[in-house]
Amino acid sequence: MKGKILTGAFSIMALFFVACGSQTQDSTDPGTEVNSDKQRITDPSSDDVPDLVAGNTEFALDMYKELAEEPGNLFFSPHSISVALAMTWAGARANTEAQMASTLHFDLGQDKLHQAFDWLDLALNSRGQDAEGKDGEAFRLNVINRLFGQVNYQFLDEFLDTLALYYGAGMHLLDFATDPDSARLVINQWVSDQTNERIENLIPEGSVDDMTKLVLVNAIYFNAAWKEVFDDKLTSDGVFHKLDGTEVTVPMMVQPKSMPFAQSEDWQAVDLAYDGDELSMVVIVPQVDFSDFEQSLDSEKIHAILSSLGGDYVTLTMPRFTIDGTTISLRKFLTDMGMPDAFVSGVADFSGMDGSDFLFIGDVLHQAFVSVDEYGTEAAAATAVVMEGSGMPRHLDVNKPFIFLIRDMETNAIVFMGRVLDPA
Repeated sequence: MKGKILTGAFSIMALFFVACGSQTQDSTDPGTEVNSDKQRITDPSSDDVPDLVAGNTEFALDMYKELAEEPGNLFFSPHSISVALAMTWAGARANTEAQMASTLHFDLGQDKLHQAFDWLDLALNSRGQDAEGKDGEAFRLNVINRLFGQVNYQFLDEFLDTLALYYGAGMHLLDFATDPDSARLVINQWVSDQTNERIENLIPEGSVDDMTKLVLVNAIYFNAAWKEVFDDKLTSDGVFHKLDGTEVTVPMMVQPKSMPFAQSEDWQAVDLAYDGDELSMVVIVPQVDFSDFEQSLDSEKIHAILSSLGGDYVTLTMPRFTIDGTTISLRKFLTDMGMPDAFVSGVADFSGMDGSDFLFIGDVLHQAFVSVDEYGTEAAAATAVVMEGSGMPRHLDVNKPFIFLIRDMETNAIVFMGRVLDPA
């Protein structure tokens, strides 16, 4: 299945900066690790996490609507994009900082937002301690951050300390100036390693050049078994009704055990828990015009759907599907959403990174992958900013286009989000 995939499990932000005004870095050896002497805070306050999740949900829905304007299946990781841009925002100042905060719904301010991200990322990394993956190995939800910086370029200690304290991100030095393609390959290999080879070539050829000074990377990899595994002996070909009125025949999985269900006049939804009961996939089937429903999605509707689940229970059929996308540029989307200054040389203000006004975002690249079958879900994502009942059981037949999201059940943080218009 081809579609847009924004790596919700992996975010890389490659910040392309102008060379003039760059300062001297202590080490000049590519491959050197330059780490802050600050250790990651492992017991941050959780007081502001609900506000962070609310803002991230608003951004996820805004980005979904922008990306959904293009035809076809869609999958991305809003969490990965938010984390990568949050690390970038730590160095933003003045109007650039304000535009990014408004677009990304970073309402907490620099003094609270990074600590809240720290708590949420540590919480996500702690999920599924005794649970299984869909491949028979252990459950995996790995969220990891890293910086790739230009040798001979000095970044402010305060900026590096912030990313170390709250994102656990150290810096790997590369020489973009003399060999940008080799630097690109190093980053892509790291991304591939962190995502079980699901995200390949995140940064396409030509996306970094001799003006690149920093690439901020967030990677997410997810592999989980269903709490109630589908019996593959029950899977059989079934009809899926596409938006244009045509039909395709695809493998339809059958779950005879009842799942938490909710509905209104506009939608039906079912909640499929993963092993460990800490994450779940929520499948939302619009009962009205699909495009109108997409555009009406807001945080209140998502909250209503999630809070209603479990009032009823249904058995289920749904298609087995894979969405494997290529890298997509988010620059235009983020510009249209309200943060144009960050991409303009001479206008962007990332002085919090290096003390100068020369840095700007050249592009934000994203890629994602998801595979859903009888046994569970595997998903990965990456972002580059060059700088994601009782009684007789009822039944829900997911045989027409649907929206789905993978959420953390404790916080309702949306880790992945997508739609399936054609599972074939």
